[in-house]
Amino acid sequence: MENKEKILVTRASMPPYEEYIEAIKPLWDSHWLTNMGTYHKALEKNLCEYLDVPGLSLMVNGHMALEMVIHTFGFPQGAEVITTPFTFISTTHAILRNNLTPVFCDIKESDGTIDENKIEALITNKTVAILPVHVYGHVCNVEAIERIAKKHKLKVIYDAAHAFGVRYHGKGIGSFGDASIFSFHATKVFHSIEGGAVSFRDPQIYDRLYCLKNFGIRSEEVVTDVGANAKMNEFCAIMGLCNLNHIQEYFADREKKDKYYRKYLAGVRGIEFLEGNREGSLNYAYFPILVREEYGMSRDELFDTLRMQEIHARKYFYPLTCDQMCFGDRYRDADLSIARKMASEILVLPLYAELTTENMNRIISVIKDGAR
Repeated sequence: MENKEKILVTRASMPPYEEYIEAIKPLWDSHWLTNMGTYHKALEKNLCEYLDVPGLSLMVNGHMALEMVIHTFGFPQGAEVITTPFTFISTTHAILRNNLTPVFCDIKESDGTIDENKIEALITNKTVAILPVHVYGHVCNVEAIERIAKKHKLKVIYDAAHAFGVRYHGKGIGSFGDASIFSFHATKVFHSIEGGAVSFRDPQIYDRLYCLKNFGIRSEEVVTDVGANAKMNEFCAIMGLCNLNHIQEYFADREKKDKYYRKYLAGVRGIEFLEGNREGSLNYAYFPILVREEYGMSRDELFDTLRMQEIHARKYFYPLTCDQMCFGDRYRDADLSIARKMASEILVLPLYAELTTENMNRIISVIKDGAR
């Protein structure tokens, strides 16, 4: 039996080894490894400029970025936040860990983002915020969401973990809403090993986040808030700075691979691509396909067939966050028909810098062979 190379769904992009090693050398002189050091400040400044956002605060990861920024708004316990179930579990957990109640809104089949036409029906006198997600880098209908939020006096916090570098009508995606969060996890297009950030309009949020991510400490003897330890260390900040030097190369490479998939999977019966919002740029963070009924096998069968060939695709997102074991049957009767259908059909194919044309052809061949 042929021993085939394992193809993972993603693999971290890395700057040249020598570049990173040279960049971290000064840490051996300074011994300043964390607590908002030189490189933390530099990455914060550079990302604020690159992402074209009014303000930005670095965090240890994207999840803590979301937890911290929700906390800064001081919502009353038990208040409701309208969000999407078609996301990574972190989005839902951040709401719950702030003692708030997630209210799940269905999504659009065209791109997997929250269906803005179904938000208002879910608003009650307990609703305080809307928390949409830019899925696979596809931009939510930010104009409609802003209109709804203004009408009902709600905050808007975007989960932009998938949307690093995305622009909409020429503006950085993190400039929309009251705040947005980004993830710099090693699996993302841009990473700092682990890391994240909050972008925001109100400059006062920076001070609140600075305090919260450092245990609520204001000075050596004064602690004003019950905070957490959510600071990014200097090694991660330097990795971020190095990767930022190469981000355009990463985008260009992934765009070529995206086009290759589309070219050779186009016309395969029962395999469809997400459309996305044509007004927004793409960062080619993921390559999701929908495995429709007309295909020769179910999504799960295709997933298993790929896995037998050492091709590790991902059912991303399945199950929906609201259907995870930790919630039992609490949301079983929620009207989420589109989200549940998409969760049963979605499959994210491998996409990363070192993915060769030969291995892409292996993936494409298995998919084509499974078609009716």
